[in-house]
Amino acid sequence: MPPISDHPLRYQLTNELHARPFPSLEAPCTAVFLAVKQPANAVARDRAQDLAHLCDLLDRHGVAHPQPGATHYSGQIGRHSLKWEQHTEFVTYTVFTPGLSARPFDPAEFEVFPEDWLAALPGVRVTSALIRIEPRPDAAQLTSNLRDWFVPESLAVSEVLDGSAVIGTDFRINPAGHMRMAAFVTPGTGARRIGRIVQRMCEIETYKAMSMLGLSRVKAMSGPLGDLERDLTSLMGQISRGDAPPEVTLDRLLQISAELENMIAETAFRFGATGAYEAIVHQRIEVMREERFDGRQTFSEFMMRRYDPAMRTVTSTQTRLRDLSQRATRAGELLRTKVDVARSAQNQALLESMDRRADLALRLQETVEGLSVVAISYYAVSLVAYAGYPLAKAAGLGKGELTALVTLPVVALVWWMVRRIRSRMH
Repeated sequence: MPPISDHPLRYQLTNELHARPFPSLEAPCTAVFLAVKQPANAVARDRAQDLAHLCDLLDRHGVAHPQPGATHYSGQIGRHSLKWEQHTEFVTYTVFTPGLSARPFDPAEFEVFPEDWLAALPGVRVTSALIRIEPRPDAAQLTSNLRDWFVPESLAVSEVLDGSAVIGTDFRINPAGHMRMAAFVTPGTGARRIGRIVQRMCEIETYKAMSMLGLSRVKAMSGPLGDLERDLTSLMGQISRGDAPPEVTLDRLLQISAELENMIAETAFRFGATGAYEAIVHQRIEVMREERFDGRQTFSEFMMRRYDPAMRTVTSTQTRLRDLSQRATRAGELLRTKVDVARSAQNQALLESMDRRADLALRLQETVEGLSVVAISYYAVSLVAYAGYPLAKAAGLGKGELTALVTLPVVALVWWMVRRIRSRMH
């Protein structure tokens, strides 16, 4: 039996599903997280720079490089475990260190990334976080830790994965420039489950930060978008009232339409990415299976109060932009219809004028034809009279009598000939 031919991408696509495994972590430990993004045109960035910067970090610890073109890496750098992932717009570095520092969320924990290496990053920081993973203490101590470590007003806490851990954060940047997150792990929770909890906490923060870029774009375009909306409303009024010549109105309308289409083109990716990131944030929270802890707000409640309004603003602006573009299109169609109606009226008036001219020309032609019958008849009668005079003299008729006799027949003959010629021409 001949072997079955595989699709050339079969193994690559199957392995992609298993390319980014969750880390295995034992409590207590510390995680340091960093997400980096190019400030502009991040999708089309040179991804080789991301990999080269990872290799620079590995070289400092004498660690072998990943395969050329790799999009993820996991390995040891000294006493730390490093997890690196390359995404569409950003790159993430996560370092896991066994044990805890004496001072919770000590900024020195971030020194696992050398200062000069951070300064040479191919991009800017989107977010960074210090995550403290420790065994779950008694309820009183846990409540005390949450009160001491986080800002109560914005603290979000929940018990996750059927009581496997209590996670908490205030989603605020501390004076050192990092987010602070904590996971209090229930004894007996497996290393892979701990890894999944920490990974999802990092993902929630990363995709939250990335989706908020959409809100920043909305705020930047709100002024120009409002100006275009006012101009379009004014133009609609001009079209209905006929205040300006159609050519002037059409030029301005085309300019507004071009600016709106340019805005749509420039924001299409950002708005699409924002929607995708928002969905990931809510999905990651949902799979954590949150339960309320100590009467505090959960992650989902925090997002509902603080995060969802920002996302609704992005969505409403996207809808507003699309509606304005459609309004500009409809205004163009109305103006085009108005111009067509005016042009039809002009054409109708022109046709009526041409009809009147044709009627006048016909009457003039008939008048000329009548005069031509008289002129031709005059000359024809003279010729017939001259030709018939000898016969008339023999018959005893005078010239006047002969002329009187031939006038009517000659005139009738000329009229009949002119009519015949005219009927053949038509």
